[in-house]
Amino acid sequence: MSTTPTRLALALGGRLEPRPRAARARSGIVGRVLPPLLVGVGLVLVWQGYVAVSGVREGVFPSPVEVGRALVRDRSLLLSSAGTTLSEILLGYGVAIVVGIALATAVSSSRLLERAVYPWLVVSQMVPIPALAPVVVLWTGFDIRPKLIVIALVTFFPIAVNTIDGLRATDSELVGLLRTLGAGRWQILRIARLPTALPYLFSGLRVSAAFAVIAAVFAEWVGSTSGLGVLILDYGNQTATPDVFATVVVLAAIGVALFAAVGIVERLAIPWWQPGE
Repeated sequence: MSTTPTRLALALGGRLEPRPRAARARSGIVGRVLPPLLVGVGLVLVWQGYVAVSGVREGVFPSPVEVGRALVRDRSLLLSSAGTTLSEILLGYGVAIVVGIALATAVSSSRLLERAVYPWLVVSQMVPIPALAPVVVLWTGFDIRPKLIVIALVTFFPIAVNTIDGLRATDSELVGLLRTLGAGRWQILRIARLPTALPYLFSGLRVSAAFAVIAAVFAEWVGSTSGLGVLILDYGNQTATPDVFATVVVLAAIGVALFAAVGIVERLAIPWWQPGE
């Protein structure tokens, strides 16, 4: 029996032809990139127009043109500081991934362990990071360790919680079938639980990617002599508002790039999971 689209195509005197993969890929990229790009351009134009009309001082609210000039003027310092902050983010994020997945696997393997540990995972997020960061610096010193600890503490929670939910979501009938076939705990984890948990894991990784940038700034504010967080403090003390905005733009670019990188890895790791396609 022909489907409705097929009958429609025949009625129009043609036939359905699937679009080439390359064409679909180009269309998908344009559909994802163009709308946010247009919104961003619109927001910048509104921002520029507001500054021009209101006459607000540069030290209070700089225009996009002034921020752009600051980006060009401070490019060397911004690039070197961005390298420092990015290395901290990637290392701390990596620690959070390892800790989050390990905790999620352990917690989901035992109901008793889950009841004992899960509340403490929640409690770990109740401690204000600006209050905790100076204490971590006192414990570890002024090297890279306190920054990694702060970033990992902030970012591991979404990874752990989402992975726990994914491991719980495994089809119980599939698990029962594997057990009847003689599969052990690790085989069930590899064959059934981890594939089910991967989409949940990547959701947590995307959320944590945004948190990692914020955590790095907090960590640098209390125990660092270099990095974009330190630049924000220095420029703020000098009331160099365009330079502060320029630094924030670089931080935002790092966050967007990290978020996009997680999305690319997700498409490569689980190509079968593409909601809405």
